[in-house]
Amino acid sequence: MAKVKPGRYTARIEGDFVVFLIGMRVNRLWAVHKWLPVLQAMGPMLKELYTNRKLGFRGTEFMVGWRSVHLLQYWDSYEQLEEYARGGQHLHAWRNFNRKVGTDGTVGIYHETYKVRAGDYECVYGNMPVFGLAKVTEHIPATGRMETSRRRMGGENEPAVPTPANPHKGAHG
Repeated sequence: MAKVKPGRYTARIEGDFVVFLIGMRVNRLWAVHKWLPVLQAMGPMLKELYTNRKLGFRGTEFMVGWRSVHLLQYWDSYEQLEEYARGGQHLHAWRNFNRKVGTDGTVGIYHETYKVRAGDYECVYGNMPVFGLAKVTEHIPATGRMETSRRRMGGENEPAVPTPANPHKGAHG
């Protein structure tokens, strides 16, 4: 189980990056023979990505809903993400999906891709394990220039609510 980091933290990354959401939804619960292979295809893809860092993949977070599984991923660039999508384990999974499920409605799939320019992002994590963007970049205290959303986005303002001090001043995740 991930260790909780008491206090407020944010993430710092140099340069542009990509946020990629990908997931599946079970539309017909009893069609296990259709949706289970789609779910199982995720494992080999993630293994391939985690063992080949040159592909540009930084990491993922899993989220599970009632009928769905979602992966929040971080990539170095859109070009690397697109190149991966057109080869390797993903291409194999894509072909299998089109052949076995296609448009029959039993399993839904989606993805969303966001290109993030350097400095055009902000995040905060309060009393959380190292998570999301902070997990794949640098996990730093959300103090000083990093204390408020507007400051993290390069602006100026004062906190609307007083910020409690982090328990371990200067502690990085």
